[in-house]
Parts: sequence; C-alpha cells; structure tokens
Amino acid sequence: MNGLGNEIVVVDLRATPSPIAAAEARAAARQEPYDQLMALYPVRSGADAAVRIYNNDGSEAGACGNGMRCIAALLAAETGKAKLVFETAAGTIPCWRAGEAAFTVDMGPPRFRWDQIPLAQEFADTRRIELEIGPRGAPVLHSPSVVSMGNPHAIFWVDDPSAYDLQKIGPMLEHHPMFPERANITVAATPTREHVVIRTWERGAGLTKACGSAACAAAVAAARLRRTGRKVTVTLPGGDLAIEWRGDDDHVLMTGPVEYEREGRFDAALLAGAGAAS
Repeated sequence: MNGLGNEIVVVDLRATPSPIAAAEARAAARQEPYDQLMALYPVRSGADAAVRIYNNDGSEAGACGNGMRCIAALLAAETGKAKLVFETAAGTIPCWRAGEAAFTVDMGPPRFRWDQIPLAQEFADTRRIELEIGPRGAPVLHSPSVVSMGNPHAIFWVDDPSAYDLQKIGPMLEHHPMFPERANITVAATPTREHVVIRTWERGAGLTKACGSAACAAAVAAARLRRTGRKVTVTLPGGDLAIEWRGDDDHVLMTGPVEYEREGRFDAALLAGAGAAS
C-alpha cells in the first residue's frame, strides 16, 4: 500500500503472532522495498490490533502516520468499522474514515521537552536549538525546531526545501550526536500562513516521498513559531496532508489518502536465512 507515494508493507500476524527480527525486516525490504513495514498483532484490550512498525534498515519506529492510515483502511474494509483504535509503541492511536479513500489519524499531543524528544543536552526552548551543519559562519542549515511525535524530529526552516541535497545532508544529521535516538530530518518552508512545504530524510528509511509524522511535526513547529495557524495543508513530494493541531486537547490530527497496490508473499527461504543470521 502507500499513504502518499511512500511504500508501506502490511503483514498480518494476528492469527500466527511471532516476533520479527531486525535481519528479517531488512530481508523483507530487499524483496519488497518499503519505507515502513506495519506488523499487525492481536490484542486483549478494546483496541482493534496491536502494531509494530519497522524501518527498512530493521530498526523499529514509534510512529508512522501514513502507515496508520493504510492499516486503518484495511481493517475498516475487513470489519465495516468507520473508527478503529490501534496499540503502538507511541501509545494508543485512533483512526477514522474521512472520505471515500481518506482517513484521519489522531497522532496525540506533541512533546517539546528536550529529554522527551530526546536531545543529548538541555535546551529550555526547543522552538529553535543551537545546531548547524556546514562551514563555520556560513552554515548550510542551522537552528532547527525540534519536537517528538512519538519519534524525534528536527525541522530546519528554509526558503526552498527543494534546494537542499537531503541524500547527502540527511544521514549526517540523522546520526548527529545531538540526537541519541537519531532523528527525522526535515527542511521546511511556509509560503503562506495556511501552507507548509517539506522534504524529509526519514530515520531508518532514508529520503521519502511522504512522512506523516514529519508533516505533523513541521505543522506544530510552524505554529509554535507563529509562522502559521494551527490548521494547515502540508505539501510533501508525494502530495498533500491536512494537519490540525487542536487547541482544546493538544492532539494533532492528520488527514490524507490511502492507496492499495497489491498482495503477495515473502520468500520463506529469504526470511529463514535472515532469521538464522540474526
């Protein structure tokens, strides 16, 4: 499936729950290249499923907004429900139908404290932190906003997001010592008070057409800096997402499309070999 041009693989392990090793996630990405793999597991609570999220490098992610819309679409078709609830490492995430092929994901409240993001050193104000890359006195990027949407994000404000080589800059910043758990790196612009434009290097996945949590993080960071209001359209290389940072409960809502691509099976020998290697 895809949430906005980014590749999402969904594996349903509710009937035969078993853990996925990092090596197996990497092997799956070699057969079926993906941005995130969403593994569905059974739950005993009132949620519809538990979800574990893997990046294509085998690491686990706490949140994936575009992937959540994909699994919401699958389970809505299966159950007939218009609203579903999922358990994730980032907490309980509700999703509901917002149109014929669109879903809204309640991403919960953003986190701003330096040790919640987390950062390697304390900053009293995370709307902008002291961090730059490039020559001293003439940095290529500097002073990012930082926020957690269940995963760490750094947003660098620029005039033109397309002017930056994220394929080169992204890995350096993802692994910067400032981010002990690595970070999603976004370059963002605010052409109007209702519009944010972004490109993202995604932690553990690389350059992506769409990162839903990055869209949420950029929208929240823009509102904190008074660049925009609390309800915006975020344009990514894959298309547009509607983001609202609600004032009454501080939750961030993301609405966007879902597209089903195809169904298949992973090569058992490939995964068995990866499991043995891990």
